[in-house]
Amino acid sequence: MFRKSVLAIAVSVMTLFSLSGSAWASAGKPVTVTLFAAKSLNSVMEELIPAYEKTHPGVKIVGSYDSSGTLMQQIEEGAAADLFFSAAQKQMNELEEKGFVVDGTRADVVNNQVCVVTYKNSGTSVTGLKDIAKAANLALADGSVPVGKYTRQALVNADLLPDYVAAKEKEGVKKEDIDASLITTEEVSEALGGIEINECANVGAVTAAVAEGSNEVGTVYRSDLYGHEKELEILEIVPYDLTGNVIYPVAQIVNPEADEAEAAAAKAFAEYLTTDEAKAVFEKYLFDTDV
Repeated sequence: MFRKSVLAIAVSVMTLFSLSGSAWASAGKPVTVTLFAAKSLNSVMEELIPAYEKTHPGVKIVGSYDSSGTLMQQIEEGAAADLFFSAAQKQMNELEEKGFVVDGTRADVVNNQVCVVTYKNSGTSVTGLKDIAKAANLALADGSVPVGKYTRQALVNADLLPDYVAAKEKEGVKKEDIDASLITTEEVSEALGGIEINECANVGAVTAAVAEGSNEVGTVYRSDLYGHEKELEILEIVPYDLTGNVIYPVAQIVNPEADEAEAAAAKAFAEYLTTDEAKAVFEKYLFDTDV
């Protein structure tokens, strides 16, 4: 009888450890998952997270939003994150190469498109990327920020930075091998005839600068137009053949501070982000789920 009791207890313990994060939480232990996500995901996650928490009682998802480059750096410096949802592959690739990503958990979730925008009734003569230099000033994210990198890539591919490309080719760097993230704001300004550029720390800052009329034009993601339809107007949706795909990957991050239940809950939430239910919400917020 004693041996049977011990066996029953052992089985119960093993079952408890095999529970998903939500099941663990329902068993009495609340679970918190820390999500580091790109600033452009802020609005959509504010809908997705409560919806997920409603069906997974006891699981709390805490979001921290900034540029993907800033979040990547924080993770590299030891920030306790369970998940990273990046606005570009570059930052995720770097973390994966350095061993910060849990093997087998990375997935591409959505695509996005860069847009040239202005504020409503601005009267701008700019029609898009090709004549963006006509603007009195431009809000542009830093090259370490994915939307800033993609904008610079589009300028290179649209032959709007010919002197920069020529200089790189003289150094032996082919046009297709140029790392657009390294093109400085000053170099962009010079190539565009000395246009005044407001260098922004993330895409949210670009969106705000244009929406409030501080800058005549700016480049943001199409998803950033959600909720700003009354303040912003799209001048051009920049095609993928200029920017390349704007893929947002998610992955579980190695977090020594997380226990088994928290790790399980993080993995479950990452998997939820690729479901049809989540895709419907992403599409509502103008993301492209065809990845």
